Amino acid sequence: MAPTHVLRCCQRGLAWIPVIFIALVVCWSYYAYVVELCIFTIPSIGEQIVYLIFFHLSFVMFVWSYWKTIFTKPANPSKEFCLPKAEKERYEKEERPESQQEILWRAATSLPLYTRTGAGAIRYCDRCQVIKPDRCHHCSACDMCVLKMDHHCPWVNNCVGFSNYKFFILFLAYSLVYCLFIAATVLQYFIKFWTLCRRKSAENCPKNELPDTHAKFHVLFLFFVAAMFCISILSLFSYHLWLVGKNRSTIEAFRAPVFRTGSDKNGFSLGFRKNIAQVFGDQKKYWLLPVFTSQGDGVTFPTRLVNADAEQATVTLHPEPDKSAAEVPVSPLSESQNRLLSNDQHANNIEDHLANNTLKSAESETITISMESES
Repeated sequence: MAPTHVLRCCQRGLAWIPVIFIALVVCWSYYAYVVELCIFTIPSIGEQIVYLIFFHLSFVMFVWSYWKTIFTKPANPSKEFCLPKAEKERYEKEERPESQQEILWRAATSLPLYTRTGAGAIRYCDRCQVIKPDRCHHCSACDMCVLKMDHHCPWVNNCVGFSNYKFFILFLAYSLVYCLFIAATVLQYFIKFWTLCRRKSAENCPKNELPDTHAKFHVLFLFFVAAMFCISILSLFSYHLWLVGKNRSTIEAFRAPVFRTGSDKNGFSLGFRKNIAQVFGDQKKYWLLPVFTSQGDGVTFPTRLVNADAEQATVTLHPEPDKSAAEVPVSPLSESQNRLLSNDQHANNIEDHLANNTLKSAESETITISMESES
């Protein structure tokens, strides 16, 4: 027991190395820019003031969003997704997967679940012993189920999910702004110092050249580091902006969620504007601030409920040979879902959905989730 505990503590300690590395780089960049560049290198007082004001604005927002991303605890499934004690004991005693699924199907009748496993079964985490809500996944690094899990990021030593996804996007945005500002303002002095370094002696330098001091090494490396981080962060930030616009997580981008009608990579997409609002909220004045404004509760999410394509193959889920998926009722949209859908659209979705279920129950026991064209 003791060696396992020690090993886990060592793993947790080593996990902070990337965060410490980023913190050291940021601290050095602050010293190099403020002291070595603005104070010791830039001769104009007005230029110093302007640079320092904009630098500190980007620095504060960057550090604030980075801090929130690191120390915001990932959201976990609520107690309603845990099996009752009696059902849990029965589930653990059962050896047949069919019998275990029967227990899960009964427990899931009152839960707002739309997604399934690839085989059409209820998504259950044996490690956390909870029925997984839609878009919830188990993080092996954090050893917990995380609501709307996107990925585990070693650079923040935290799992990025529903509770801190907005903070992560802002962290990428402000780190990109921070690096771009440094690279743009340092460029002219980088060129002058680079030219100075190629001269044999200071006597050969024109009078308008900068003096050959130790500040040149900080300025040269500052530009290289800022440019290097700019390139890497820009690609990652662009990718996550694309994910937000499509209302997908990184996991869903690689493996499409499976609904009752089959897999659908756009199953949670509500249109570009509503996809953005789901992450950043309704009030645009808070979009650029690292404060939590994401819509919903992280447990239930609106899906596109319209008539299914007639050419699309319909998947009927059978938890056991004599039990069809039609016996599992479709849960109504929650209050968090209603916030994302306009009143007219929401009414139309419910009307279409109920009409579709009535027709389907008269013809077959197949449940379909209809999808609305993406705006």
